[in-house]
Amino acid sequence: MADPTSKRRILLIGMGWFPEQPGGLNRVYYELFNRLQSHYPTELTLRGLVVGTDNVAQQTKQQAIAYADAQCSVLKRLLAARRAIREAVQTFQPDVVVSHFALYTFPALDVLQGKPFVFHFHGPWALEGGAEKEHGLTIRLKKSLERAVYKKAQHFIVLSKAFQEILADQYEIAKERIHIIPGGIDLKQYASPNLTKQEARKQLNWPQDRNIILVVRRLQRRMGIELLLQAIAHLKSRYPNLLVLVAGKGPLRQELEALIHQLQIEAHARLLGFLPDEQLPIAYRAADFTVVPTLSLEGFGLITIESLAAGTPVLVTPVGGLPEVVRPFRPEWVTEAATEEALTERLQRILSGDIAFPSPAECQAYVQQHYDWSVVLPRILQVYDMAIQSHRLQ
Repeated sequence: MADPTSKRRILLIGMGWFPEQPGGLNRVYYELFNRLQSHYPTELTLRGLVVGTDNVAQQTKQQAIAYADAQCSVLKRLLAARRAIREAVQTFQPDVVVSHFALYTFPALDVLQGKPFVFHFHGPWALEGGAEKEHGLTIRLKKSLERAVYKKAQHFIVLSKAFQEILADQYEIAKERIHIIPGGIDLKQYASPNLTKQEARKQLNWPQDRNIILVVRRLQRRMGIELLLQAIAHLKSRYPNLLVLVAGKGPLRQELEALIHQLQIEAHARLLGFLPDEQLPIAYRAADFTVVPTLSLEGFGLITIESLAAGTPVLVTPVGGLPEVVRPFRPEWVTEAATEEALTERLQRILSGDIAFPSPAECQAYVQQHYDWSVVLPRILQVYDMAIQSHRLQ
């Protein structure tokens, strides 16, 4: 372990700045940066590097800066990333470099030579491209770039055992260097004990007389939203009050709108578009339950613990890290497979009352015990300290 009396300097390389750029990786980076700041003001000095606007520096009092705008070309962003990392290494002199995104780290690998380096692996960038039908050459280039970055890291942090397996199998990283640490959450941000479901629905102008299922997902192929819509088409006649609300944006919006029309479920499914971050706790509270119908490459699924933190149970497919979160709590809230039939079967059992709903208090107690930042942050810092200490012993 590093000397606990010394103030450690941590350089954190991200992708974009949430909420300027929504997305799971950006959200995890944003939350981690802010929680490290607030929990360890006297123990840590942070420097963050991301793509974004000048607001990043203003919001963080210059502790994080945006070195390029998201609208710049990829080449300009890469050149700017190299300059920013080189300057930070020279002037900030970090004790450890921590990266969350391989692309923006790659241009400065020579600058990072010999530095303690930890990589937060949020998912196989190349394989995710394959799931979204990207060109084969693009996928191979991405994987080569990832491999080059991962060779420089001494330690890795993953959100689930599923992603530990991918990192070990696909990128040949020794498992002893891969540390499984789940995502963190501020329970108080989502737990609103005085907000009833009815009051939450009133705030959002949602109907009071419907069985509402909430889906918070980017509209991409691997998210499995088509699967859920097909399941709803099977259930609508038996449960006429059923209503699925999908919050999120993405490239599949028009296709999903067409599918809703094709399945004749306009009265049972709506695409809400992007839901502002401050409305998420209210939306979770307003729903009867949430669904995460992922088809592939789900490292953790932060929305699972967000929903539980709001006191609302969540049904998930057995993909990636999702069952690792939900199965220890309520195994019956994990479907048998990521298929239309399995999802329909489990929704039917929940809606019929065959599967019991955990209480809000039970959901929140589970999150408090396993996923609150007070539990997660010390484990992350321990990995950073391992990298620092092993470097000092060389």
